[in-house]
Amino acid sequence: MITKITLKNFKSIKEAELNLGSFNLFIGTNASGKSNFFDALRFLQGIGWGLSVDEILNGRPRTGTGSEWDGVRGGSGFLQWNEPDSPDKRAKQVWLDVEVKSRGELKTPSLFRYGIGINTAKNCVRGEYLSGEWDTREVENDIGSPVIKARYRAPRRGRMPHLEFEKHRPVLQQIRTNSQVTPTDRRRADELMKSLRNTQRLDPSSTVLRQYATALDVERMGEHGENFAALVEQICADEKRSEAYLGWLRELRPTEVDDVTILRGALKEPLFALIEKGRTFPAPVLSDGTLRFAAIAAAFFQPSMPEVLMLEEIENGVHAGRLRLLVELLKTRAGSKQTQVLASSHSALMLDWLSEEDYQHVFLCSRDPETGATRIAPLAEIPNFLESVKNTPASQLISEGWMEMAL
Repeated sequence: MITKITLKNFKSIKEAELNLGSFNLFIGTNASGKSNFFDALRFLQGIGWGLSVDEILNGRPRTGTGSEWDGVRGGSGFLQWNEPDSPDKRAKQVWLDVEVKSRGELKTPSLFRYGIGINTAKNCVRGEYLSGEWDTREVENDIGSPVIKARYRAPRRGRMPHLEFEKHRPVLQQIRTNSQVTPTDRRRADELMKSLRNTQRLDPSSTVLRQYATALDVERMGEHGENFAALVEQICADEKRSEAYLGWLRELRPTEVDDVTILRGALKEPLFALIEKGRTFPAPVLSDGTLRFAAIAAAFFQPSMPEVLMLEEIENGVHAGRLRLLVELLKTRAGSKQTQVLASSHSALMLDWLSEEDYQHVFLCSRDPETGATRIAPLAEIPNFLESVKNTPASQLISEGWMEMAL
């Protein structure tokens, strides 16, 4: 779980510091920066997967030793915020700092404070640290050098030499195999990497959800809903999970859904279907909204749950009258403390189903009309919002532009 994140010069986000909870909602108009924030989390996920800076930003094709990685949208072409008159308009240094509470394998979660700075013109690390253990910022590092040095605070007597690392790959990845680093610190680096990569981004496509699954035994569905039917089959094999999942689908269509079933193709590949009033309706004939809700609900019953689940434009295809159910699903499942939820939405109506406590972790994204920089602010910190929402629905405040003017 990411408890705090600070971004500097990341795409349209010049500077932002956010305290995150178990359920977090990002709202705003198109091009306000919501997806750019999610891309920052994807960058951290790429670190966890052991990718180089260039691979994280620009992608990597499928190889014999690794899977395909799509990269961050827009690649390394970041805007330069620090020096607007510089001929090189790409940001020379981008910083991400996070506090991570790792679920790990222990009863007591580990807390990490980690940060990394990258030069997006050269796709290399310019600064990186793990609080209390090692820090490259305490050593003079030349941009022209092929290596980056870090001061290591080993729990032993005597002066430790500065450690050298290849600068086009995050130091966190290389610490794990450095013989001068203690086994305990290597294990902690490995645990942090596992936590960073244990993130799932989900933006279900109705076209993908209508397809037969290509795998028979899956722990998670793909980013766009790949192997959705195979996942539902896994859920249905467990009586407790199956009943809970079906309960949410019945809430969506209370007078229609009798059961969930799996149909078979010519090669026994699974296809999602609903039984309604005694008739079987396969995925290709179901509405986009029904399929998207079924996929989002299934994501919370996966055999292998991620530590962080990112859901984009969650209201797509869902009737306005069912937004309450969607909010209830996200809050209830995130409240179990097993998975942190970060969702984005264009729907102002979503706000009317939230409580004052939720507003601490509902973030309004907007663009500065002069600089184009994204501003991200929790609703609870917008001047006079908590007083205004007592008399006027939050959806009306945002629809009328009151919140942007208040900022």
